Amino acid sequence: MLLRTPITNVNWLEHHEIMDELLYHEASLTTHPMDDGFEAEVLKINLDQESYVLKTWSKSSKPDVQFQYRLLDVLSERGVAVSKPVGWGINPNGDKVLLTSFDGTPIHKVNNKTMKELASILARIHQIDIAELEHIQLPKYDFIDYFFPEASEHADLNHALISLVEQTPMRQDRIIHGDFHLGNIVEEQQRFTVIDWTNGQLGDPRYDFAWSLILLKVHISERYADMLRSAYLLENFMEQEELEVFEAWACLRWILLNRRGSTPKGPNVSKRVKSILGSNRFLKDLDFQGFK
Repeated sequence: MLLRTPITNVNWLEHHEIMDELLYHEASLTTHPMDDGFEAEVLKINLDQESYVLKTWSKSSKPDVQFQYRLLDVLSERGVAVSKPVGWGINPNGDKVLLTSFDGTPIHKVNNKTMKELASILARIHQIDIAELEHIQLPKYDFIDYFFPEASEHADLNHALISLVEQTPMRQDRIIHGDFHLGNIVEEQQRFTVIDWTNGQLGDPRYDFAWSLILLKVHISERYADMLRSAYLLENFMEQEELEVFEAWACLRWILLNRRGSTPKGPNVSKRVKSILGSNRFLKDLDFQGFK
C-alpha cells in the first residue's frame, strides 16, 4: 500500500516546480511535528537535505492563504528575509494549507548585533515601493477594527483610543508585517527570516515599528528595545513625539490582548507596562483598570 503524506491529497491551487519533485519523491518524505501556533497546525517535511514547513489552518482562523503565498513570492524575489513559498491549496478536510521553505528555529538568545540586523530587516520591509506589489492586491483594513477588535467593550481603552485618534494622522501607505517580534523570526546559521505573514497588509509603518518596540520593552528588556530603536531610526527616521504616540497605540493593543489572555506571562511584565504607561505623555494621565 502506498504511504500517503500530508501533501499527497492536497488540491494545490498554485505552486512552484519544486512541488512536482516533492510529490514525485513522496515515499521518501519524512515528517516531524512542530509547535503549533495560535492559528494553525505546523509540520516539518524533509526530503534528503532540504526541509519545508506545512501550515494547515484547521482552527478557527481562516486567513487569506493565497495572498500570503503571493506576498511571500514577491518579497522573496526581491531578496527580503522571508520564507520561499512552495505552494498553497486545500486539503480533503477543506482546510487551506501553505508549504514554504524551512528557515530555522526560533531565536533563543539575542544581542546587540541581532537587534541591529532585525531593525534593518524591518526598515527594509517598510521601504518597499508598494507600486511594485500592486498585482497582488495588498489588503487595507480599518485600523481600529483590525488591531483593536472589541475595544469598545473596555471603557478605559475606548476612551484612550478616541483621544489618540484625534492626535494621529494615520498613513496606510506601506506594507507592514503586523506582528514583528522574536516569536515570528527564525534563525539558521546566523541568517534571520521573518515568518507568519497572516497580518501582512497596507498599513502605517510607524505603528508596525512601535508594536515591535513595545513587545521588546515588555517581554525582553529596555536595553534591547533601545538598540532596535536606534538602529531602525537610522534607516527610517521619525520624530520622538511621532514615535511616542504610536508607542501609545501599541501599548493599548498590548493591554487589550492581555485582557483576552493573548500575551505571554513573565516576571516584571506588569511592572514594565506600568512604567511605559507612566512615562508616555499620551497615556500617563489616563486611568486603566488593570492587566495581568
